[in-house]
Amino acid sequence: MENQSSISESFLQGISESQKQQQLFFGIFLCVYLVSLTGNVLIILVIHSDPHLHMLMYLFLANLSLVDMGLTSSTVTKMLVNVQTQQHTISYAGCLTQMYFFQIFADLDSFFLAVMAYDHYVAICHPLHYFTVMSPRICALLLALCWVLTHVVALTHTLLMAQLSFCVLGEITLFFCDIIPVLKLSCSDTHINEFMIFALGDTVLITPFICIVISYIHIVLAILKVQISGGSKAFSTCSSHLCVVCVFYGTLLSACQCPPSVASEEKDMAAAATYTVVTPMLNPFIYSLRNKDMKGGP
Repeated sequence: MENQSSISESFLQGISESQKQQQLFFGIFLCVYLVSLTGNVLIILVIHSDPHLHMLMYLFLANLSLVDMGLTSSTVTKMLVNVQTQQHTISYAGCLTQMYFFQIFADLDSFFLAVMAYDHYVAICHPLHYFTVMSPRICALLLALCWVLTHVVALTHTLLMAQLSFCVLGEITLFFCDIIPVLKLSCSDTHINEFMIFALGDTVLITPFICIVISYIHIVLAILKVQISGGSKAFSTCSSHLCVVCVFYGTLLSACQCPPSVASEEKDMAAAATYTVVTPMLNPFIYSLRNKDMKGGP
């Protein structure tokens, strides 16, 4: 049995099969994608061009914007092309490539949210030691570690998937190639792939999430010790980040960690659309429009 040359890809399966509704969703996704792309590009340009924003917290924000652009572009662009051409197929090599880059950007989003939570923790709980703990060298090491680790994880999943055989032409239950939906189409033994999904999932999802929770527990305890006005001001600096964390992990964990028999296709599709399209679009608004330094940029 040889690998198939193409794998069928569905467009918003379970939400709409009507041609008119597909065009409606095409317009909605295109507008959201353009808003997300424009907003994140502006964030990077403003941070790069304004010397007052050349600080560590804005370095993390610029990296997060870059990752959000990659996350959306790696999934939505192919779906938009498929709707317009009415050819809902993707080549085997294209599927593996899309899966590789999607894993990189999704995992980077998780790691960067954890790094930003730690940055908030140090700034609020240990303000006098902030520039010592979060030195440029340490921040550079954290960013490099995030990029290297996510590439290793994505490459591991992709190489294991490339070893599988696909006996029949199947249909992926998402609008992009993700590990679990593609794994369902294989007629090979997938025990190793499934083991690595849960093993590496603890590294790229659970571990950063635990770090975020611990950071915010310390932040809340520190805020409770100060005056109400001061505590409210301190918490407002990380409320936007906490909102993104809840949306990102709530949808991603429900889609990736639940067994296929539990999560319906409709819920999987809605969760995938949220963390690949909606969440990256929120970044320019929640991290910029409420930031006085960003609004005062050139």
